[in-house]
Amino acid sequence: MSKPKGFEKPAGVRDYLPFAAEKLRAIERSVLDCMAGWGYRQIMTPTMEYYDTVGVASSTSDRKLFKLLNNRGTTIVLRSDMTAPIARVVSSMLKEEPLPLRLSYHANVFRAIEEEAGREAEFFQTGVELVGDDSPEADAEVVALAVASLKAAGVKSFKIALGHVGFLNGLLEEAIPGREEDREILKEGLLHRDYVGYRETLAGLALSERQREELEGILRLRGGKEICKQALELSGNPLAREAVQHLSAVWDALEDYGVARHVMIDLTMIGDFSYYTGMTFEGYAAELGFPVCSGGRYDNLLQQFGRPAPATGFALKTSRILDGVEGIDVVRELPLLLQYDAANRKRAFAEAERLRAEGRSVILRRVEEPAEKLGETVAKEIKSGPLGPAYGEIRTYTSF
Repeated sequence: MSKPKGFEKPAGVRDYLPFAAEKLRAIERSVLDCMAGWGYRQIMTPTMEYYDTVGVASSTSDRKLFKLLNNRGTTIVLRSDMTAPIARVVSSMLKEEPLPLRLSYHANVFRAIEEEAGREAEFFQTGVELVGDDSPEADAEVVALAVASLKAAGVKSFKIALGHVGFLNGLLEEAIPGREEDREILKEGLLHRDYVGYRETLAGLALSERQREELEGILRLRGGKEICKQALELSGNPLAREAVQHLSAVWDALEDYGVARHVMIDLTMIGDFSYYTGMTFEGYAAELGFPVCSGGRYDNLLQQFGRPAPATGFALKTSRILDGVEGIDVVRELPLLLQYDAANRKRAFAEAERLRAEGRSVILRRVEEPAEKLGETVAKEIKSGPLGPAYGEIRTYTSF
């Protein structure tokens, strides 16, 4: 393998030039401020975690984890999400804190990808975790906050799809009992939204006409609250019915929040079924064909760290919002260039300090020639380059 050139970087990672970094930080600040308004306090966790604890507990498949060995031969992973690290903190450093806990975060996460897939190995997420409340109101709170956060991020047109792992598990158990392998294949098709493949799988299974109709009926369960009634008619399984009743209660709370118009029920959506235990949801922006946020209930995670507690939350895919959505308008205040000669240095430094105290951005530059001779240089610097105009104003303090 040839040595990489000095300007090359690994596949799946990127440089954020100033204008992109400014917009990313603006989205981050706006969303975190929104979350703080709902009582969520920001937490920061390490980039690296132990594989045997956080790595194993995360929702990321083992082959997508970045692993390395420390100097003692212990396997370390780069964090692949923020939920598992926060569960570790809640179960250790915050174990004496009363529940529920409301925590927010903004962080870069890492997932190994196939180089030809065109996906990112490092990306940013901004999200919340609500730990210690298993009520429909808690699930409704995180969905309503996701709506508010998408708006804060500048996403103007979006829809959130709401599902429940329990419904699909219950319906599949009822329709094809004792056939775990077939159920997992069908779940995989729904997980990847491969509805053609799902139907083909159904056609290849030894099913009665009633079973096939019942399982094909899942694909029609998308819409408003009326879907809950249709789902109850489709399945008599206790787990499935309990899931639908929970979703119905969540929908009622979302109506009271005034955000139900942004939400649809989609009972074909299962999320990562090895991780989520209840309600799941995904948010889609009008400009993009893939989710800009996702979340749900994960009531079994914290018990892996010794503090059993229900939990729910979501993450905005901040990098996707930055790249694919017009989002927040970032107005950059161009810096003032203050030029000075040796005799006026103290005066220039004092003026720069005064302007910075007023919130201005000031760049200082010593010059050794009369201002009129700087005209061509100044003209070039004011013009827009790859990073935009260099200065918004130029002042010169010289004795020439």
